[in-house]
Amino acid sequence: MITDWPLLSLVTFLPLAGAAVILTIRGDDALVARNARNVALLTSAMTFMVSLALWNLFNFDTAEFQFVEQRAWLPGLGVTYHMGVDGISLLFVLLSTFLTLLCILSSWHAVTTRVKEYMVAFLVLETMMVGMFCALNLIPFYIFFEGVLLPMFMIIGVWGGTRRVYAAFKFFLYTLTGSVLMLLAMLVMYFTAQTTEIPALMRFPFPDDMQRWLWLAFFASFAVKVPMWPLHTWLPDAHVEAPTAGSVILAGVLLKMGAYGFLRFSIPMFPDASSYFTPFIYALSVVAVIYASLVALVQEDMKKLVAYSSIAHMGFVTIGIFTPTQQAVEGALFQMLSHGIVSGALFLCVGVVYDRRHTREISAYGGLVHRMPMYALVFMIFTLGSIGLPGTSGFIGEFLVLLGVLPVSSLVALFTATGVILGAAYMLYLYSRVIFGKLEKPALHGLLDLSKREILVFTPLLLMVLWMGIYPTPFLKVFHTSVTTLLENNKVIEVPALAAP
Repeated sequence: MITDWPLLSLVTFLPLAGAAVILTIRGDDALVARNARNVALLTSAMTFMVSLALWNLFNFDTAEFQFVEQRAWLPGLGVTYHMGVDGISLLFVLLSTFLTLLCILSSWHAVTTRVKEYMVAFLVLETMMVGMFCALNLIPFYIFFEGVLLPMFMIIGVWGGTRRVYAAFKFFLYTLTGSVLMLLAMLVMYFTAQTTEIPALMRFPFPDDMQRWLWLAFFASFAVKVPMWPLHTWLPDAHVEAPTAGSVILAGVLLKMGAYGFLRFSIPMFPDASSYFTPFIYALSVVAVIYASLVALVQEDMKKLVAYSSIAHMGFVTIGIFTPTQQAVEGALFQMLSHGIVSGALFLCVGVVYDRRHTREISAYGGLVHRMPMYALVFMIFTLGSIGLPGTSGFIGEFLVLLGVLPVSSLVALFTATGVILGAAYMLYLYSRVIFGKLEKPALHGLLDLSKREILVFTPLLLMVLWMGIYPTPFLKVFHTSVTTLLENNKVIEVPALAAP
């Protein structure tokens, strides 16, 4: 039976096998580039199909980890190769494989130098992302979590823009510094609980004082990854300098790693500390929503505007994660998925016009609807998804978060809701200046509308935004049982100081 296969190992390491095959390709540059693209596309497509099989075989009625694989790895230290997924992690495996496939397609003609190395970097990155969401032991988790840094560093530093080296090092140093503190916390947890198994640690009663120190150490790593204000400054630089596909995977998956860490570690392992620091999280998140939205309003670079919008939307996510209501946590998870699709699509929209004009300045465009009507339609749907228009994926997540936060703190809900208004302002500002108006600039007169390959990339993203917005049940039911169990096991998380009157 297919359920007896090591599906998680297959979905994790299949991209790494594809990368190894690409490394063996020899010949002239054109031949190597063509074969590398073909192998990367085939590998990412097969990996996505395996992840779909996981979804199809998943039992939605249990919160237990499924497709579990456990083998001895470092028996002297009690470290095992332990893999499994539950309702919280399954959809992020799917998101990682889905976006990687689209990134390979979108890079088909956009990347022309060192194509072989580029495809290898992306497939290695996919292995690290998927492995991180599947790992159930601290050591494999940390290896996958940190393993993401190297291929992403290369993608930004080699195939990025003019300031790519600066942006790559800033990204690397920010994320690595926080992760060192997390590693120290993991060592303390190992010596205290005498295990590195994540399911066992989720049940271990760490002392209150220790919880707070461990929570802060994990926060240092996860907050940088999200990124939360004021640890966000690496993100705009990384987005602006990264190639289009790099920005897609950075916004679509890598930002979710920090939020996933809060759900997998901070809340179940340190419930008392999570309760204690919830007002702190609320404060940082509200500032992120409002501050990032205001900064986005004054941007003249399209990529920077979308990058700051990501910071604002992730503020919704962190507020929802630390709100002890079913609607808020499920809304945060749904918003993570929606943001992964919508923000990735928006970066692809920026990449379409950048490939044609080689500039991201908003002032360089205007009136594109007259030359690129199909592009205008696609850009409009993703813009409305980012705003959170009913019928799009963005509405469901934001609505559930606000619905869940309101009984806990009406003040936090009010400030968070301002992000919806400001989000509409900066996204409509971007769309109107790029798409509407007169086609006055001579350089825009010869622009071509979406190609068949670009339509192929955008179509599944469009379908996902509309599917999730119109019929969200298939996604909500995946993590409903896991969220219910998480909240039942951690009832200590209350926020009396912020309760609504």
